[in-house]
Amino acid sequence: MTTSGRTRLLTDEQWARLAPYLPCNTGKVGRPFADHRRVIEGIIYRYRTGIPWRDLPHEVFGPWQTVWKRHRRWAADGTWDSVLARLTSQADSIGEIDWTVSVDSTINRAHQHATNTTRPESDTGAATRRGESEATVIDREPAAHAAGRSRGGLTTKIHHAVDGNGRPLAIVVTPGQVHDGQILPLLLGDIRAPRCGRGRPRTTPDALLGDKAYSSKQIRADLACRGTRAVIPERIDQQANRKRKGRAGGRTRTLDTETYKRRNVVERSFNLLKQWRGLATRYDKLAIVYRSAAVLAGVITWLRS
Repeated sequence: MTTSGRTRLLTDEQWARLAPYLPCNTGKVGRPFADHRRVIEGIIYRYRTGIPWRDLPHEVFGPWQTVWKRHRRWAADGTWDSVLARLTSQADSIGEIDWTVSVDSTINRAHQHATNTTRPESDTGAATRRGESEATVIDREPAAHAAGRSRGGLTTKIHHAVDGNGRPLAIVVTPGQVHDGQILPLLLGDIRAPRCGRGRPRTTPDALLGDKAYSSKQIRADLACRGTRAVIPERIDQQANRKRKGRAGGRTRTLDTETYKRRNVVERSFNLLKQWRGLATRYDKLAIVYRSAAVLAGVITWLRS
């Protein structure tokens, strides 16, 4: 049975753009993959509704085990990161990416079904992110499964770097108590738009828009080394420290308020992300699986643009 109505989640045009970037339709010897489109729409349906995998409608999407195993396989081998890189490469080749990049994070409560696993103590920098290259297998589950204890209980943070139109360029998942500024180097390191022809991938934004959580001296120095303009307000305590030092404190930091007004695109990207209930609340035990769904949501955003 083909999907229809509320269960048809990809248009024919979107599928035509997505299909060439997916792995070849072959599985084990003598057992080819089931229809990619049917399985992917099953994955999207599960995260959009937030239902358990076992409750996927069998008559629409087939066995839930097939949908889950495909999602788990692609979470481990970086398939969705590869698709996202190809979509951004295509957009950059025709000048459709606005490299005024905004960064922020959103915190999501972890459901009890996601936390009934052993969670050894982890350092606060543990995160799931893209591998160093498309050939790198990113099946590296972080300690504590990127679930940390914050004011809201056990939570997970999704960090976004989006272009000027609010489309994700990089996604990192960390425990909820991790400071945003600590993860910025990982987030910037994951921005990568390969060239369609010869040349190195585009990795450097023209400007970076962030709130006061990214206002450290080290972050501003790193951005200056990259040639990226920092559009970040200075914290009050930093202003006081600089004034107390006099000339040794350096120049007054100015803020381009007109450009800073554009930072709302990252907030809107989180509003769109959380329309998928399976992302607004984390039900997945494995952080790489949860992050893979967030990357898939970013891929859908690019397909709709």
